[in-house]
Amino acid sequence: MSDKPHQNLAVIGHVDHGKSTMVGRLLFETGSVPEHVIEQYREEAEEKGKGGFEFAYVMDNLAEERERGVTIDIAHQEFDTDEYYFTIVDCPGHRDFVKNMITGASQADNAVLVVAADDGVQPQTQEHVFLARTLGIDELIIAVNKMDLVDYDESKYKAVVDEVNQLLQQVRFNTDDAKYIPTSAFEGDNVSEESENTPWYDGPTLLEALNDLPEPQPPTDAPLRLPIQDVYTISGIGTVPVGRVETGMLNTGDNVSFQPSDAGGEVKTIEMHHEEVPEAGPGDNVGFNVRGVGKDDIRRGDVCGPADDPPTVAETFQAQVVVMQHPSVITAGYTPVFHAHTAQVACTIESIDKKIDPSSGEVAEENPDFIQSGDAAVVTVRPQKPLSIESSNEIPELGSFAIRDMGQTVAAGKVLSVNER
Repeated sequence: MSDKPHQNLAVIGHVDHGKSTMVGRLLFETGSVPEHVIEQYREEAEEKGKGGFEFAYVMDNLAEERERGVTIDIAHQEFDTDEYYFTIVDCPGHRDFVKNMITGASQADNAVLVVAADDGVQPQTQEHVFLARTLGIDELIIAVNKMDLVDYDESKYKAVVDEVNQLLQQVRFNTDDAKYIPTSAFEGDNVSEESENTPWYDGPTLLEALNDLPEPQPPTDAPLRLPIQDVYTISGIGTVPVGRVETGMLNTGDNVSFQPSDAGGEVKTIEMHHEEVPEAGPGDNVGFNVRGVGKDDIRRGDVCGPADDPPTVAETFQAQVVVMQHPSVITAGYTPVFHAHTAQVACTIESIDKKIDPSSGEVAEENPDFIQSGDAAVVTVRPQKPLSIESSNEIPELGSFAIRDMGQTVAAGKVLSVNER
């Protein structure tokens, strides 16, 4: 683990536009492919008389191993730049992408959109951009890839830039924050070093652009929100709720409230890595003890917050959802399980308020009768038992959820507004 600030990076775009090659190239160029793996490939290349060890050979092998279903060392896709330590939220398939984007652990801060110069914007490109926008990605770096296939032609590059810019404007992405780079992941152009093949381009390489991303600010200024994972009884201490601080700060002496259980009291002790600490902040996993709160007063799925700014408990909430996979259609009255932070609560979709076109973000239909796989919509939701959840524009860390049914994630979304109990 590096002591540099950490960024989660999503690599998005159409499946055939060279995403996995780009991920491989980033790992290769930053020295993140383990040395023994490189040695093994080098030996194989020489045995096959392919002398001159090539990156392409590494990629071919990775591709083959993936097809055989072998998980390789590079499953942990992490690399360093001068400024940051990156974890790639790799998104091989559309469904995995949405699932990865929603589950808090891999909430991406920024994204690289890969668009092939010879193919331009495709439906999947549009959907991924819409999802990135819906799920709160701020900065987009666009790699106009496969420049080698269009003979590094500047006019082809510019045409794709215009096309992507229009798409970003449609979904109201701030185009000022978008950076475009002509690349070839396969040949290595403009990934870590400036390419002689694009003398007409004088912007940053991909690694320089990643290095220049703004540092994600930990949400220390937001009110405390600490979803409870487990509640233990520890001899000599008493009841110890355990969880990860998502936003704000937890200090000894604070008066806190657990919702929706509606218990509360003063924080006596906070423990982290088996040591007592005076305070904890975003990302810290803690166990803590609260005066007067017993084992039966609180449970997993509760959220701890300040007594004077307690976590919101929803009577109903309005949300934007994207349906990924559902065997039939979703209509009003559908009651699947919503997974939000550590809570799992059955919720009824009371009404489908509007259907949204995922390629433009515009309203496609008011009050539709149903939605199905591939649709995006605004819905009104009623939890079947008390649920603490926040509006994503106020506390995004507690404003997203996944919808599960029949053993799979059928949809995902973010909370637009909460009607409190």
